[in-house]
Amino acid sequence: MKKQLLSAGTLTMIFFLSCGPVTNTQRQPAQAPQEILASSAVAVTDTESGKVTGYLEDGVYIYKGIPYARAQRFLPPVAADAWEGIRSSRAYGPTCPQGKRMGWYSDEQAFAFDWDDGFPDEDCLRVNIWTPGISDGKKRPVMVWLHGGGYAAGSGQELPSYDGANLARSGDVVVVTLNHRLNVLGFLDLSAFGDTYANSGNAGLLDLVAALQWVNKNIASFGGDAQNVTIFGQSGGGGKVSTLLATPAAKGLFHKAIVQSGSMLRSMETKYSRRIGTAVVEELGLHPSRIDELQKIPYEQLLAAGEKAVARVRAEAEKEGNSTFIFGWGPTVDGDVLPAHPFDPEAPAQSKDIPLLIGTTLHEFTMSTYVPDFRNITRDNAVGFLKQRYGDRTEEFLQVFEKAYPGFQPKDLIDVDFVFRPGAVEQARLQVARQGAPVYMYIFAWESPVMDGILRSTHCMEIPFVFNNVVRHATMTGGGEAARELGEKMSTAWVNFAKTGKPEAKDLPVWEPYTVEQGATMFFDTTSEIRYNHDKELLEVVRSFPLRGF
Repeated sequence: MKKQLLSAGTLTMIFFLSCGPVTNTQRQPAQAPQEILASSAVAVTDTESGKVTGYLEDGVYIYKGIPYARAQRFLPPVAADAWEGIRSSRAYGPTCPQGKRMGWYSDEQAFAFDWDDGFPDEDCLRVNIWTPGISDGKKRPVMVWLHGGGYAAGSGQELPSYDGANLARSGDVVVVTLNHRLNVLGFLDLSAFGDTYANSGNAGLLDLVAALQWVNKNIASFGGDAQNVTIFGQSGGGGKVSTLLATPAAKGLFHKAIVQSGSMLRSMETKYSRRIGTAVVEELGLHPSRIDELQKIPYEQLLAAGEKAVARVRAEAEKEGNSTFIFGWGPTVDGDVLPAHPFDPEAPAQSKDIPLLIGTTLHEFTMSTYVPDFRNITRDNAVGFLKQRYGDRTEEFLQVFEKAYPGFQPKDLIDVDFVFRPGAVEQARLQVARQGAPVYMYIFAWESPVMDGILRSTHCMEIPFVFNNVVRHATMTGGGEAARELGEKMSTAWVNFAKTGKPEAKDLPVWEPYTVEQGATMFFDTTSEIRYNHDKELLEVVRSFPLRGF
């Protein structure tokens, strides 16, 4: 067994990036595609840059790859160029260049996630839209999805789950996904080299703001209500939602927010982001007077220098006691674009009145998914593993774990998540302390039967349920009846939250707002239920042994 053990840090990065490349109303199940109508007489509508045409499939108008802005390397985005005539917008546009996806080298991961990585190009600022109607006088809630993959990887199309057709059709909402600059292109802080690049460390964050501004100005043409926008995202996408809640330029551009497995409390600081920027310039052998030559360096060379710089500065930061999960590529607290850490030491005042839905999956970093020997681990071996972390408090951990999860299996001791869950609870506590809009919490505990159940309720598992794409992404969910029923409930709850600020759904228990005293949390499973502070004592023990978390 010993040779199979992986460090918590290694597993954290595997799972956090598993949805992205690593350098690295009455609901209906998904159906087979019906007739597609794609012509110059169908699905034509207006944007501020010109007319676009998409296509109509099974009652949903679909538009892909619409430019929402353009940007020069390391500079803030500006308005997209206007065009003449009608722009065909029927295929996904470019994705942001990024490192190799290592998940393709695992047959089990590649089968379950079924990634679509598209084609890379730095001209990647694009939105994709699914809507039940255009030019019909309706003002539908708008749901803007922010993809996972940290701030280094991913796209608005990478998983089958991200397709917005089923959610738009069954929920009568407008669904938007998007691409933005990532990694060294989106978050290389060159502010030490003059005013031209003063905001380069937050270029990718400014892209997100630009996308929301585009939605605000244009979504009415797609049947959407610019005054009822919900942002939601998972993993790194949840981190982006957390950050936008604290970004002044985003204030007023959205009205509700959902954080799925990505409660990012802290971000980068200029102390380190500028150090990384300087290290990249040194790696490339550039003199500061030649800083503009960065504009012409091939992407692969730029990324390689960036990764070396991040590794170097991370080692320095660890010696200095820095323990931020997001390190290297991510928004930086610059006092301007991002004035302060998103949720440290308090929740952002600007988002006090934004209803918030926060949650995680039960297993997130499923060690038994990736280490086969853990799938049938004995209790004794699991306890031996726990002792490496909890030492003399292992017995106390076991007692409060049993209280939180009675009847657990031995592998639960190593599979139940203690990385994202503590951060989610802390984010909820901080937001509730603002005494503003309500906060709702959930844990997704349904376990997939795919590949003999090895996936459990792993990181990303809730996404197909949220999008009502249980059948579309059957390689992850199995597409069975129980999964379809849960998908209808969850997607209904998400849609109703977008409509009213309350995550209600038929056949779900009444979902009470979260308070510190009661700790109401919706447990999503074949039979869903509300639990109250079920793991309070367990989390108190876990917090005494902090992992590198958000």
